[in-house]
Amino acid sequence: MFIAYVVVAALMALLLLASGSLLLAKEKGVTTTMTELGVPLSWFPLLAVLKIAGALGLLAGIFYRPLGIAAAAGVVLYFVGAVITHLRAKDVKGTVIPTVLVGVSTAPLLLAIASM
Repeated sequence: MFIAYVVVAALMALLLLASGSLLLAKEKGVTTTMTELGVPLSWFPLLAVLKIAGALGLLAGIFYRPLGIAAAAGVVLYFVGAVITHLRAKDVKGTVIPTVLVGVSTAPLLLAIASM
């Protein structure tokens, strides 16, 4: 289970770092989508920091599992919040990706717990 956690956590961390970087850079596609959902531009730095912190926490969890569990739980909650944001904006079609990410981000959480 430990090796599976390392692989999944590393992949999820790369995804989160890339996504956080796009938020910080205010990439046009990301900015357009998020502002259409009602997310203020002033929230972008905080959301980016949360993603980057989640990535670093997942990687730190390789060495200290409780931190990895906490980070993985935070990542799951982040994407649950993304689903809720889409639903509040009545963007049901847009919930597909964040819903998949909720499922994908659950993998490091379960693997971290299983490898304690």
